Amino acid sequence: MPKLHPVVLCGGSGTRLWPMSRRLYPKQFLALVSERSMLQDTVQRLAALPEAGAPVIVSNNEHRFLVAEHVRELGLRPAIQILEPVGRNTAPAVAVAALHVSRSDPDGILLVVPSDSAIQDRAAFGAAATQAVHAAAQGYLVTFGIRPTFAATGYGYVEPGEPLPEAPGASRLVRFIEKPNASKAEELLASGRYLWNSGMFAFSARKFLDELRRSRPDILAASETAFAAAARDLDFLRLDEKAFSACPAQSVDYAVMEKTSAGAVVPADMGWSDVGSWSALWDIGDKDAAGNVTRGDAHVRETSGSYVRADSRLVYVLGLQDVLVVETADAVLVSDRGRAEEVKEVVEQLESIKRSEHVSHTRVYRPWGHYESLDTGARFQVKRLTVKPGQAISLQLHRKRAEHWVVVSGKARVTRGDEVVEIGENQSTYIPIGTRHRLENPGTVPLEIIEVQSGSYLGEDDIERFDDRYGRG
Repeated sequence: MPKLHPVVLCGGSGTRLWPMSRRLYPKQFLALVSERSMLQDTVQRLAALPEAGAPVIVSNNEHRFLVAEHVRELGLRPAIQILEPVGRNTAPAVAVAALHVSRSDPDGILLVVPSDSAIQDRAAFGAAATQAVHAAAQGYLVTFGIRPTFAATGYGYVEPGEPLPEAPGASRLVRFIEKPNASKAEELLASGRYLWNSGMFAFSARKFLDELRRSRPDILAASETAFAAAARDLDFLRLDEKAFSACPAQSVDYAVMEKTSAGAVVPADMGWSDVGSWSALWDIGDKDAAGNVTRGDAHVRETSGSYVRADSRLVYVLGLQDVLVVETADAVLVSDRGRAEEVKEVVEQLESIKRSEHVSHTRVYRPWGHYESLDTGARFQVKRLTVKPGQAISLQLHRKRAEHWVVVSGKARVTRGDEVVEIGENQSTYIPIGTRHRLENPGTVPLEIIEVQSGSYLGEDDIERFDDRYGRG
């Protein structure tokens, strides 16, 4: 049996899961269905498969350190993390993963999965994956079809044909069906013939590239150019920006699976959801006697059929039916549960009026740790910084603001101009405007700092970097 290479696609945005999912911290990094992030659940699920190698992860350049940290927390390391300078849908992402694998193992099997799906039955996933990998080894391009449990309008469908004797558990793939309206979805469900399209695939690197060359040679050519000109950057492989930006954007379904004569489908019943909206989380959540799903410090009374999630404070819902209530530190969503798909339009409106709550949370993650905004006013801002042991911010200066740092816990090594000092709890230092500075944590415990900024402009773009161990410009 050829070697198995898991491929994790980590480029989703999850706008329908606002206010928790945001551009700088989208849903794959959130703990939505377990105590781990969806990316961590995905990587652990793949690591449990027999003979699975380390995953190839394809991610947005903007999220590279988040991905690396979430995988590191599992005690695992990817085979490679490929960075996309821009999103170009799944066909180019899979193409560069296949090009990477084909350099050393052209007949190796790619098991391609999104990073942000929920699968409740891992044993069923493992059984379906084994069947799909076997079919892929016979030369088929395999998609996973999920047995539908309701007439979903948010999923596409696939139609399986006759069973494939040489690939037990797999059937020939007849066709894909676009997301249907409600009446069509009822018809598809009632027929018993159709499956939900999961967006998971298995095929050999060689077979996928051959099929892509036949059906979309332009996508393959641009991917090959971007991959050939890629540069190693720390633990990342950074695709050439110019070549990849010129690549047409198309999904694996459209670019390859709908055109190939070697398509197959493996039906599965694994408790799958793409977690595309808050109503999907209500669907798969553990409900009380009144059909409510609650997470965090959330409480309900005389309420039914609702999803209530509290992220930072007490939330109490009284006397409502079929609602979504999602609370975060800086935004609250209240919606009819039946209108969950429209949250994407809310995000679009926030962007149009130039709000920032759809971009980032009050806690912003950096490769060295994170910071939280505590208070902001005219010409001042207060933040709490947490620097991980052994990490450091870049050597930098600000042209329009000064900073005052107070150590709350841990030990700080501070570069200020030509001076390097170490300060401990309850000690502080002042960084004047225009002074080169760096904050490091030389200790073995997190360093907690209160930072008070003052000046005429306090934006994050007022940073001039001179040295950065994380390769940021």
